[in-house]
Amino acid sequence: MAPAISARKKILFFMFFLSGFCGLLYQVAWLRGAYVSFGIITPVLSVVLSVFMLGLALGTWAGGRLIHRLRGTLSQSAILFYAITELLIGVWAFFVPRLFFMGEEFMLGAGEMGSVYYLVMSSAIITAAMLPCCVLMGLTFPFMMAYAREWDDSETDSFSYLYLANVIGAMCGSFFTAFVLIELIGLNSTLMLAVFANFLIAGISFTLAAKEPLFFAAKDSSDSRTTATAWTGPALRDSLPMLAVLFMTGFTSMALEVVWIRDFTPVLGNKIYAFSGLLSVYLLATWLGSCLYRFHLARNKALPTAKLAGLLALTVLFPLVLNDPRIIRLASALLISIFPFCAFLGYLTPKLVDELSLGNPVSGGRAYAANIIGCILGPLFATYFLLPLFGVKASLVILALPYFILFAFYYQAPVLNRDWAMTTAVLSLCVLAHAALLNHSHEEADAHGYPDKVIRRDHTATVISYGSGLDKKILVNGIGMTSLRTITKVMAHLPMAFHPKGPESSLVICFGMGATYRSLMSWDKNATAVELVPGVKNAFGYYFDDADKIVRNPKGKIVVDDGRRFLKRTREKFDVITLDPPPPVEAAGSGLLYSPEFYSLLKKRLNKNGVLQQWFPGSRKELLQAAARSLSISFEHIKVFKSIDGWGHHFIASMEPLDNITPEMMERRMPSSAKADLLEWEESKDIIKLAGNILSREAPLEEVIAGGASAMITDDRPYNEFFLLRRTFPALFMARES
Repeated sequence: MAPAISARKKILFFMFFLSGFCGLLYQVAWLRGAYVSFGIITPVLSVVLSVFMLGLALGTWAGGRLIHRLRGTLSQSAILFYAITELLIGVWAFFVPRLFFMGEEFMLGAGEMGSVYYLVMSSAIITAAMLPCCVLMGLTFPFMMAYAREWDDSETDSFSYLYLANVIGAMCGSFFTAFVLIELIGLNSTLMLAVFANFLIAGISFTLAAKEPLFFAAKDSSDSRTTATAWTGPALRDSLPMLAVLFMTGFTSMALEVVWIRDFTPVLGNKIYAFSGLLSVYLLATWLGSCLYRFHLARNKALPTAKLAGLLALTVLFPLVLNDPRIIRLASALLISIFPFCAFLGYLTPKLVDELSLGNPVSGGRAYAANIIGCILGPLFATYFLLPLFGVKASLVILALPYFILFAFYYQAPVLNRDWAMTTAVLSLCVLAHAALLNHSHEEADAHGYPDKVIRRDHTATVISYGSGLDKKILVNGIGMTSLRTITKVMAHLPMAFHPKGPESSLVICFGMGATYRSLMSWDKNATAVELVPGVKNAFGYYFDDADKIVRNPKGKIVVDDGRRFLKRTREKFDVITLDPPPPVEAAGSGLLYSPEFYSLLKKRLNKNGVLQQWFPGSRKELLQAAARSLSISFEHIKVFKSIDGWGHHFIASMEPLDNITPEMMERRMPSSAKADLLEWEESKDIIKLAGNILSREAPLEEVIAGGASAMITDDRPYNEFFLLRRTFPALFMARES
């Protein structure tokens, strides 16, 4: 290879690495922004993934034809149009979060979040905000392939070269965004870093364009018939089998990603880290698979598609078989289990596209678009069909079946050694049988062995209710949410008792088993509960025999919605608002219920003398302090009480001074039905004694906040959700934050 061509390829590799880095950075940041605006639900995740892939598909499909016309009409090198595209990506990406916010405001009148209308309209808004930028990202592949063809007519594997650079960049973008950048510099600065990187790529490309001779374009336009023939690629009819395989691999791989995120979250413990960690491993494996393909290609030893089909069938169910929660609950094992399958996909995808395109942008774009169209439909299929109907385990098995069918199709291929084919087929069927008949998923792990468990599935989550008496449990996507403890009653009765004039209305955000809402209703005042997951609301009757009576009470209502969104769209005001954010404290999106931005919104829905109860479960001290600081800059008067069970804290906050109530005052302020409710699960039926126990645990706010770092939880810096560096290098971060 000539030195000039080698140097140019390194420049292109760097630019496509940086472009891939920005693309996945945007995906992670936009997912967080979509969660903020439209709710932390699986449909939002699937729509973000699908729209991202839809834009890439449209861009790669149209890009080959578009670049040919642009070069022929304007007599300019393809690198100029690539530069303009990267510039436009940076400009549009800057506005995506702002478009999300505008869409959120528009949707406030759309009613409850669980409605079909809301789901359709919010998906349309996410699409409108993201799609133009994603289409521009898709254009970069055929545009850069065209540029590579300009200076090397013999270039036939440019797609796999660019694909490799893009995948490496995407892997780094996914990892560093979630695990480094957001924690260090915040969401807004992370997004601006990507915008700057796009502008840098555009600047390099404009420099290359200024140095390019124009004879490339003139040569391409001098003989339109020859050019059209050279750029057409294989006939569509001849390409259909491989296009079908590319579609199938894209469809199943992205659907599997959605199911893996659902299945792995109980172990990884955080949706953002679950998503980013899984995506980083997925891309790392894809990168290594692509590297191996490039290595074999240079030596004319590329593996045949028939053999890859067998390897994919063998490994596609490893994440189910190797991660039975009855045996192992290690995050590293979860992530390693997807590695072989993703690596073989990383080998197969560029191989098929190279074979279909032979370096031509038109046919290369068409081939890659087939793969991405599958990537668009896969997450939607998993979210709205597979998971609601079948759950995690059956969904994984169903998505594995196409690979067994593909291997069966290739089983008699002459390129396969008979012994190898037979051995692989037997092993694959054994894995399939074990997965289908013996394995359990993390989704139902804790409820295994309870024959009376009740499973409720919908597009949002799988809700499992099981147990008996006070040992009843609730799992949402495999994560325990709450339990039947007096703590949940204190979340209602303590703030109601602190209201100086007697509360007339109350609101609970996060329903759980419904214990707090039930306690609020015992005051015989108007009460509203907001719950994100429909299945959680519908499980109320499993935990309380009087649930139907409470639901029918005209003074109460249960709304399916995101807590922040409900506060924005309602015009009601409340005397008491009580919060019990879903565990763990580090859960993705939980920071949105601890931030000053949230409290500013909440204060608008509190009446004068209104009281807030913010529950903070037992967790690390620095997170408790960060939450307390966020609350302290939002409310003028705060009291803190350690829970009666010795873990967690109740924060009582108001804009007006709070009374120093005594056990006797608390008893007098409570109606008899509320007293009976508070004592329901206590051995002692002495309300004064229990009230004294609750109130005696007050801790001065200054002591709670004192010491440690000065960090707060904000929308831009979700301190509780992003913590890896801080916990890995505590001394360094303590000095930085003090």
